[in-house]
Amino acid sequence: MDTTSKIEALKAYLRELAEKDVAVAFSGGVDSSLLLYLCCEAARQTGSKIYAITLQTHLHPHGDVEIAKQVANETGAEHWVLQINELDEADISMNPPDRCYRCKRCMFKKLLERARTLGVSLVVEGTNADDLKVYRPGIQALRELSIISPFAKLGITKEEVRKLAAQYGISVASRPSTPCMATRFPYGTELNYELMQQVDKAEVWLRSQGFYNVRLRIHGDVTRIEVDEEQMDLLLSKRQSVIAELKRMGFVYITLDLEGFRSGSMDIHILKEG
Repeated sequence: MDTTSKIEALKAYLRELAEKDVAVAFSGGVDSSLLLYLCCEAARQTGSKIYAITLQTHLHPHGDVEIAKQVANETGAEHWVLQINELDEADISMNPPDRCYRCKRCMFKKLLERARTLGVSLVVEGTNADDLKVYRPGIQALRELSIISPFAKLGITKEEVRKLAAQYGISVASRPSTPCMATRFPYGTELNYELMQQVDKAEVWLRSQGFYNVRLRIHGDVTRIEVDEEQMDLLLSKRQSVIAELKRMGFVYITLDLEGFRSGSMDIHILKEG
């Protein structure tokens, strides 16, 4: 099915869902933002109501909730923000290999509870077709809880999501992905909020220096910086200022990963074993 056909099928599917009120699991990233926009478009035709529900967590980068509030306001959806403490509530303080499963299950159970108080039985979220090709144990939790993933269901890829979001003028269309901060640490590492906040601040600073995809992977005292391959020369040209700023923030040994940015680089041992 070509992109145009997939988009038409998506719109028809969302109109069908929007015969009832719908809750959208809404992070403020490009996937959930496009989904929220299209659900609101569908609801304007059916007369139903769309709720955007954001989970404010300690594991996601600083500023995500404010961005979510901005985008929700742009769509006109009623927006709810729920607080969650994943380390305690999802039992992931030692960063287990099934962390994503435990976290998603905990978060979406809380989201479902709020949806029910709003009289909503349908919850949708923005997993796309590319997410099905990599290590994403959280997807199993979504299936167990009967959460609907329209993009994945209809084979819509991340690239198609970004193109459509740009076409509709969604403000976060070009925003890089910002997965939870636990992905910066090896499995089996004890997670703590202070160090995750330190990594978050460092990544925010690096993005302010002109880098798009940035990850700081922490291996004890060693900090492994991942940037897009085409931006490695830029990082090396800023080497002295990067070293100075990261050391000021408390990082000890600072390295550049020659393979460059790649999503899920901490999953390599799990994938080999699998």
